[in-house]
This record gives sequence, C-alpha cells and structure tokens, in this order.
Amino acid sequence: MKKFLFGVILIFLTSCNDIEFVYKDNQNLTNPLYGKTKVVASGYDINFINSYLPIFFGDNDGDVFNLSIKIEEKKTKRSVETNQATSNLRYELTFNYTVLSNQQNCITYEKKLLSYFSIIPKSSGYNYGADSSLEKKYELAITENLNEFVSTISDKDINSCL
Repeated sequence: MKKFLFGVILIFLTSCNDIEFVYKDNQNLTNPLYGKTKVVASGYDINFINSYLPIFFGDNDGDVFNLSIKIEEKKTKRSVETNQATSNLRYELTFNYTVLSNQQNCITYEKKLLSYFSIIPKSSGYNYGADSSLEKKYELAITENLNEFVSTISDKDINSCL
C-alpha cells in the first residue's frame, strides 16, 4: 500500500513538472492608471459609479494622471402601447474617457464607450421590482464599461501625448 501511494505521488509530481501559470506574465493584467490617477466623473449622475471607481483605479498615491469620465444618458421608447404607456425602454450610456498626464500637461488617451440595456416598466407608479432591476442594470452597465476601458488601456502607451 505504501509503495502504491508513493508511486501515485511520484507520478503526480512528475506530471506537473511543466505547468505554466496563466498569470505568470502579468504585464497585460495590470491597470497602468491604478494607484496614480485622480478620477473625476461628471455628466449624468449615477450613484454606483463613485463606489466602483476606487475598485478599478485605487487610491490616488502618485498623482501622475487625471482621468475624466463624462457620462451621457439617452432614453428611447422602443414600444408604446395604445394608451401611450411605455412598454419597452432602452437606455444608452455613453462614457467619454480622457486621460491627462500631469507631468507633460497633455491628453494621452481618449476613448468613447457605449453601454446600453433595455427595461420593461411594470407600472406607472413606484414598482420595487422594476426599480431594483433598473438599478442592477445600471450597476452592470457601469462595471462592464469600466472593465472594457481598463482592458483597452492596458496595452496602450499612455505616457506619450496624442
């Protein structure tokens, strides 16, 4: 029994000899703005964005960059009933990102990203289900948009002016 257990452990250790870890080369995983950026969100006021900004960009320790996020919202009635009540509403959120280098005093990166979602209002009054669903969709749109921005900026050179 001991020989069998020893053999299994030996085979396991030799089979794991050439394992390469996915996060071994973490140069593409890092956010170049993390911990050295002052972030200001303006435009349409979304409650959730101020709680997510420290998660994506950390605390401003270096003050190397300024990131301006301008948010615009557009609501479109996609379907209207005969009594003029909206049965399908589309929200488009446009995020305009501008990265400014404090050392060179110039814009180093600009990006415009669009997030959208649809909601079906349930009633004309206050509806807890529809309102909480709308909040969750806003939250999801913000996190997806910030993730997309961080992934696009991770492989760009943000140290040179445009």
